[in-house]
Amino acid sequence: MRAIREIHRAGEPHWVGDGFPVRSIFSYDGLGRELSPFLLLDHAGPAKFTPTDQQRGVGEHPHRGFETVTIVYEGELEHRDSAGNGGRIGAGDVQWMTAASGILHEEYHSPDFTRSGGTMEMAQLWVNLPARSKMALPGYQTLLNRDIPAVTLDGNAGVLRVVAGDYQGHQGPARTFTPINVWDLRLNAGGRVVLPPPDGHTLALVVLQGTVLVNDAETASVDEVVVFELGAGDITIAASTEAKVLLLSGEPLNEPIVGHGPFVMNTNDEIRQAFVDFHQGRLGRPAA
Repeated sequence: MRAIREIHRAGEPHWVGDGFPVRSIFSYDGLGRELSPFLLLDHAGPAKFTPTDQQRGVGEHPHRGFETVTIVYEGELEHRDSAGNGGRIGAGDVQWMTAASGILHEEYHSPDFTRSGGTMEMAQLWVNLPARSKMALPGYQTLLNRDIPAVTLDGNAGVLRVVAGDYQGHQGPARTFTPINVWDLRLNAGGRVVLPPPDGHTLALVVLQGTVLVNDAETASVDEVVVFELGAGDITIAASTEAKVLLLSGEPLNEPIVGHGPFVMNTNDEIRQAFVDFHQGRLGRPAA
């Protein structure tokens, strides 16, 4: 059984733009430095929004050096970026954006959701890129709910969706630069599952709803992340209540992390260059 190293609690809530009340569960300036290749995870909501005709969200901003993975649980978002990509994602859908050499993008509540109001909940994960790929061309993947394998777990424990990586031969649709797994679990109250993450991967379990008992030893609740030691062995999760959990595993990059705001590179010089390139318009034209 893979040993638990620690359980980490999210920071205080804050707003991203006027559309996303979030708690940063981990970030590259703290625990994220130990979870390579995962840099940051924000949990937005669940939050109720009243109907309006005013667009809510976060306006155009840059990124370089990593990927953003946005999983929508409730509500509906729209995305536009300087590479000409755009799209709308709703409950169960995932947006996988590769910033790499640089991109400008914006994320807003969709017009339909804005007019109707309702509950918005999402999680955004930042995945680091290896040094050799940080200046690759930007990219974008829309992963619709219908295209994400959903595996029914034994014993009526719940369902596991394979966003990236592999689970029991079910391959997630996301294309990744390095070996990672992103498994999105919905567990029934009383459900218990044994999961086999790859040996040697960084491993973290993030609780987004409910309470779970991990390895029959440690309890974790909403907005807590269970960090495991590097090594080998399965883990067990037993849900005390209905639970929503993200399992993240990945091959560590073992490279320096230097981050400042929306840029994550390997050296201070690369960060300074990212700001120069942004201010000189080299990260792309504003989203049309």
